[in-house]
Amino acid sequence: MSRRVLSVFAVEGIGEITAGDDLAAIIHEAVGGELRDGDILAVTSKILSKAEGRIRPAADREEAITAETVRVVATRAHANGLTRIVENRLGIISAAAGVDASNTPEGTVLLLPVDPDGSAHRLRAELHRRCGVNVAVVITDTLGRPWRNGQTDVAIGVAGLSPLADLRGSVDSAGRRLSATVTAVADEIAAAADLVKGKTSGCPVAVVRGLANLVSVPNNDDDGAHPGHEGAAALIRSAEQDMFRLGTAEAMEAGRAEGLETGRREGLEAGRREGFDAGRREGYRQGYEAGREAGLAEAARAAASDNWLKATSGLPVSGCSNTTASTP
Repeated sequence: MSRRVLSVFAVEGIGEITAGDDLAAIIHEAVGGELRDGDILAVTSKILSKAEGRIRPAADREEAITAETVRVVATRAHANGLTRIVENRLGIISAAAGVDASNTPEGTVLLLPVDPDGSAHRLRAELHRRCGVNVAVVITDTLGRPWRNGQTDVAIGVAGLSPLADLRGSVDSAGRRLSATVTAVADEIAAAADLVKGKTSGCPVAVVRGLANLVSVPNNDDDGAHPGHEGAAALIRSAEQDMFRLGTAEAMEAGRAEGLETGRREGLEAGRREGFDAGRREGYRQGYEAGREAGLAEAARAAASDNWLKATSGLPVSGCSNTTASTP
């Protein structure tokens, strides 16, 4: 059995990227002669953001975070201000919507790329055209992780490989069939690449070699605008599957607010029903008494009228004796 070997090396000589720079040309010049079929190129999202002009004044940081935010997951106040954990327009949940002040000129912040998957596909297609080799591209960014300290790089854009390896249905070494294992291979590649790229070395690109079995064959007619797989978006858990959609404090507050609203609605409905029933009972009582009084009054009037008719016709009147007294 042959030994499996994975090698990762940083690409030197990329330099500072500015708005409008041709990343494919810069990367080709720096490493094009060394690339092989089946290599995977890991590219830090920051240089993509710089090339796209996704840079803002640091004074506009909070405004930029708000503009990039789709949903607030949690907020925490601390000595240095307020941290917002949010879902951004790419569906990524991260601190500050991915707006970052590191590795960018003083007084500026960087936003995440507009379309990391699309950018990865275009970069892959252009490198294939320039170098004549079949490589995959993974756009990386640094995220924190729930339940664990520290940050790690993950994939936010993918081209040329499936971001997930679905092992469900396969059999493990003990002969047991796997039922839940889906490996996030694109995230693992991003994390491995960061071991040589680092955060302070000025090396925003790395080559991962030894995983050619994961790299798909490119479509020579593809300009990068039509991905052959689902891209890094497949790594984002859907709302229906997300068991931890809110922070603890936010979930408690949401539950309290929902409970209050439910209680208000149910209280109003119960009060409406009770009021209706009470009003119906009171209406019945009042109607009964009014009807009874009206009936008694009508009976008294009828009796008085009957006595008057009898009196005027010489007939005995109700309540009077009809015998004549004898004369002594």
